[in-house]
Amino acid sequence: MSDLHYDVFVIGGGQAGIPLAGALAKSGRRVALAERKYLGGSCINFGCTPTKAAIASARVAHLARRASDFGLRIPTVEVDFPAVIKRARGIVQEWRDELARHFSENPELIRGHARFLGRQGSAFAISVGDRVLTADQVVLDTGTRSVIPNIQGLEKIDYMTAENWLDHFELPESLAMIGGGYVGLEMGQFYRRMGSRVTIWQRGPHVAPREDEDISAAMQKVLEREGIEFHLNREPESIDELDASHVFIGVGRRPNTDDLGLETAGVEMDRGILKVDKRLATNVPGIWAAGDIRGGLMSTHTAWDDYRVLESQILGDGKRTTDRVTPYAMFVDPELGRVGMTEREARAQGRKIRVSHFDMARSGKAIEIGETDGFIKVVIEEDTGLILGAAVLASEGGELVHMYIDVMNAKAPATVIRDAVHIHPTLAEAIQSAVS
Repeated sequence: MSDLHYDVFVIGGGQAGIPLAGALAKSGRRVALAERKYLGGSCINFGCTPTKAAIASARVAHLARRASDFGLRIPTVEVDFPAVIKRARGIVQEWRDELARHFSENPELIRGHARFLGRQGSAFAISVGDRVLTADQVVLDTGTRSVIPNIQGLEKIDYMTAENWLDHFELPESLAMIGGGYVGLEMGQFYRRMGSRVTIWQRGPHVAPREDEDISAAMQKVLEREGIEFHLNREPESIDELDASHVFIGVGRRPNTDDLGLETAGVEMDRGILKVDKRLATNVPGIWAAGDIRGGLMSTHTAWDDYRVLESQILGDGKRTTDRVTPYAMFVDPELGRVGMTEREARAQGRKIRVSHFDMARSGKAIEIGETDGFIKVVIEEDTGLILGAAVLASEGGELVHMYIDVMNAKAPATVIRDAVHIHPTLAEAIQSAVS
C-alpha cells in the first residue's frame, strides 16, 4: 500500500491543482496529480492563452484597417487565418511543455482519468486507468466543459466550441455564434475582425446579461458598428434558422464532475457543482474543491487564488478563505474590466449609493490614441465612501480596473483615488476623473 499511497492526491491539472501540488510536495508531503489530457486547464489549452493571442492578431488587423484615422496609408489588409491559429497553438504548446517540466517524482504526474472507489480503511481509494491508489486527502480541480443546447440538426455538423476552435484552420465565411456572453462576444469580434460575417444569437434581451444594461448596450453598439448582427430574445430550434457556414456554441459551461465516482465518497453537489464552505472544503473531511467546480466566478485568477486558499488550509494557519474581492474582465475591444457589485445588484440590496460616470471621449489620452469608445462607472456607498463596484469599459479596461480592485481590497474610500496625483496624459487619469 505504501508505494501507491499519497498524503494528497490532486485530480485535475488546472490553475489551482498544479501550483498546489508543487507547494504540498515542497512541504514534504507525498503528492500525485492526475490529468487525463493536457496540463494547464481551460486557460492554457483553449481559453485565456490562445484566445488572447488570437484576439491580439485581430486587433492588429483592426488597427491596420483604421490606418487612415492616424494619417497613414495601408492599401490592403490580408488575413492569413491558418497562421493566426498556428501562432495561438504554438503559444499553447510552449506553456504545456513548460508546465510538464515542473513535475518529477514528487509531485508525481499520473496520466489518466481518475475516479473515486470509496474508502480503503481511513484513506480514499482512487482508480487511474488500471491502477488503484489511496490518499489521505484529495483535491478536485477538474474544470468545466461547454454546454451543448438542444438544436435540431446540430449533431450532424462539425460545430465549434470553446474546446475545439483551435482545431479549425479554415476561416468561416459566415459564423452563427450561439450565446451572447463572454465567449460569444469575445470570439464573435475575433472572427468578425478576421473577415467572417458574424451573427450572435442571445436567448435574453441583453448581451452580457450579468452586466448593467447600459454596459451591455454600449458593448453591443460597438460590435454592431463593426458589422456584427444580433438576434436578441431568440433561441434557435434548428440549424436551418442560422444561415451560416459555421456554428460556434458558447451558451455556458457545465462541471466535469459527473464521472468522478463522487457518490462513492458521499460528496454533496448541486447540479454538478460541489458544495463547499469558504475554506473550499466539501462536506466530506479530506476532500477539497478548487476552480470552476466549486461554484462562484469561473475565472483563471480565482482558481489560482483557490490554490492559495488551500495551501493556507492544508499547510498554513487556515486564515485565507474565499472571502475576497473577485474581479474579472471581458476581452472585447474596448475591454470591460469589472469588480464588485453592479448598480443593479447594489440597488436590489437596498444600498444607499451614488453612481459616478466618466465618458472616455473626454479623456485626453484616449483622444490622442484614437480610443474614445466606452465609459467608466463606479458604484460608491453613500455613507462610507467605499467603492462597492466598478465597470471600466475602455481601451485597456482589464488593466485600469485594478486601481479600483486594490482600493477595495484595502477597504479605503474612493477619495484615496480622487486625491492622488496621476500622470498626464494617461488613461489612468480617467480612473481618477470617474470618482472626482
